[in-house]
Amino acid sequence: MEEQLEEGQIVLCTVDKIIGTTVFVKIQDDGERLNLEKDNGESNKIQSGIEGTLITSEISPGRIRNLRDYVVPGKKIVCKILRIIGNRIHLSLRRVKQHEKKELLDKIKKEKNLKAILKTVLKDKSKQIIEKIMLEYSLTDFFEKIKENSKPLEKYTTKQESEKIMQIIKSKKEKPKEIKQVMRLSSKAPEGILKIKEIINKACKDSKCEVSYIAAGKYNLKIKGEDFKKIKTEINKVLDSIEKQAKSQKCDFEVEKTKH
Repeated sequence: MEEQLEEGQIVLCTVDKIIGTTVFVKIQDDGERLNLEKDNGESNKIQSGIEGTLITSEISPGRIRNLRDYVVPGKKIVCKILRIIGNRIHLSLRRVKQHEKKELLDKIKKEKNLKAILKTVLKDKSKQIIEKIMLEYSLTDFFEKIKENSKPLEKYTTKQESEKIMQIIKSKKEKPKEIKQVMRLSSKAPEGILKIKEIINKACKDSKCEVSYIAAGKYNLKIKGEDFKKIKTEINKVLDSIEKQAKSQKCDFEVEKTKH
């Protein structure tokens, strides 16, 4: 599968070097080919480990006394692509949300496990077959596609091999995914507590979101599920609902930024 780097994309990087206040990293593609559009619109194939840069203000909010407290050569970090200008890629570490970081690391871990399963069954020919599959799909997308019907897998393997692969995958139950988000919601109205309770109940109706009280005006939202993208969409929907209601009810609302 040819994946194209885009602004806003979350990527795994390895710190390469630090020169002055600029951090140079290698963006990892985990074996997949990455494409980058040239200014003239032509596709420019990028090899594994394309270089990106971070400036000090994109490492962490606030003043940084020692850059090496956050990044050192060889360290793996999860970044967000801010801008792509020609072949220059500008990144941010501080703008990556916790759930975005977790989603990417979970995907990488899952792909690593799928590769190990294929290697166990297919032995020496596993590398060649993985490369063929990844010309069209990412491994996670492909195995999601064949979860109910393994027939497409037989395009790359024998029927017997396909059955063995699916047996191993089905025997490994995935842990439920979880997203947590802290928010602040308060009201100075005489019946402010009732307003807040009504806002939260309305937003969480027909949702799997659980809300727990932390301290004055501070709450924790938590949601679990099998599909990370679905629960991320659901928790964002709940937060949007709370924000809209809070505005109309003249309540103070804020989603806390997650620290790295």
